[in-house]
Amino acid sequence: MSVIIIGSGGREHALGWKIRKDNDIELYYSPGNGGTSKNLTYRYDDEALISFAKEKKAFTIVGPEEPLAKGVVDKFKEHDLPIFGPTKDAAILEYSKVWAKEFMKSNFIDTAEFKIFSDPSDAKEYVKDKEEIVIKADGLAAGKGVFVCKSNREAIDAIDRIMIKREFGYAGDKIVVEELLKGKELSFIVISDGKKIMPLATSKDHKKAYDNDQGPNTGGMGAYSPAIINNEVYNKALSIMQKAIDGMRRINREFRGFLYGGMMIVDNKPYILEFNVRLGDPETQVILPRMESNLLEYIKYAYEGRLDELEPIKHSNNSAVCVILSSKGYPGSYEKGKVIHGLDKINNAIVFHAGTTRIGNDVITNGGRVLGVTALGKDLESARKIAYDAISMIDFDGMYYRRDIGKI
Repeated sequence: MSVIIIGSGGREHALGWKIRKDNDIELYYSPGNGGTSKNLTYRYDDEALISFAKEKKAFTIVGPEEPLAKGVVDKFKEHDLPIFGPTKDAAILEYSKVWAKEFMKSNFIDTAEFKIFSDPSDAKEYVKDKEEIVIKADGLAAGKGVFVCKSNREAIDAIDRIMIKREFGYAGDKIVVEELLKGKELSFIVISDGKKIMPLATSKDHKKAYDNDQGPNTGGMGAYSPAIINNEVYNKALSIMQKAIDGMRRINREFRGFLYGGMMIVDNKPYILEFNVRLGDPETQVILPRMESNLLEYIKYAYEGRLDELEPIKHSNNSAVCVILSSKGYPGSYEKGKVIHGLDKINNAIVFHAGTTRIGNDVITNGGRVLGVTALGKDLESARKIAYDAISMIDFDGMYYRRDIGKI
């Protein structure tokens, strides 16, 4: 069997690592990175990728959100090629925050109170007496289009950046302005076949660039699993995810794929902050090393609409921590082309590549988030120590990472 994984990040590297670990398959990445092998040069919208998938009779799995939002699943289906991920109609849960918030409201899914604006003047008028507020660009912004504002001045600045300066392009045509919920964050990811859901291990993502949750939002600076929640919260979170899948089916946007619920736990009650229509990054890098079940089997059964034939997914009792090593300046401007040293010294942790490429025998930086160092331990503190000990052996010019990942 051949499998193609679309994407180039740490999530995709981890997906391939897990699938190859449990299955005797031929695995390709499109386009992959410096840590993956059998990398293809095709873009997800390249006809050559369609031809390659036909030639190899491959099963394709989509990693990132952009190909899903652009309809890569629909295109593969037109050619009768098996591919796992939601259609463009279903992926709207992520690529339009405005649509998603209205969907939550109509399906009685608990979320922060919100208002939608398409005129920056109206938005500024609304926030003028608000001290704490969250402002989100409507469209995809690589995890950087969310602004947690602690003052009116910050809110005005966020509106200007999104709607006037157009830092995120057409993603800023509309914005969502919502109340700031305070509590504990939770990443809750399930596999869905359109009807049934199978939950993966819980996790917690660290989105802020700097220690102590300071600085701008990023795509994620680290994660740990499992998240520290009780059974009551877990069951409520599971109910939210099922409610979303049921709601999508009712409006003929059946959702088959990974559905990610970014939640905030307030007084033992989970609220949805956002839905993503794929595995989280870096959450995947801590969930999959703990998974004892065969992930590819669950993906195939979900693709075929047969999840009800499988037992619940099993995970180890170990804890996992992933720390992202980033380029200096991320999530702003940063330099590329820095040689990475020390990767050959790591033997007790897993290094998932993200923003890397290879030139000759050298692995060099090629993105903002460069590597994800993941470690397993009997508990969270043990996993943290192993991860940070491994990081001490790695070096590249401008390397930056948070030192508090996994601290509760």
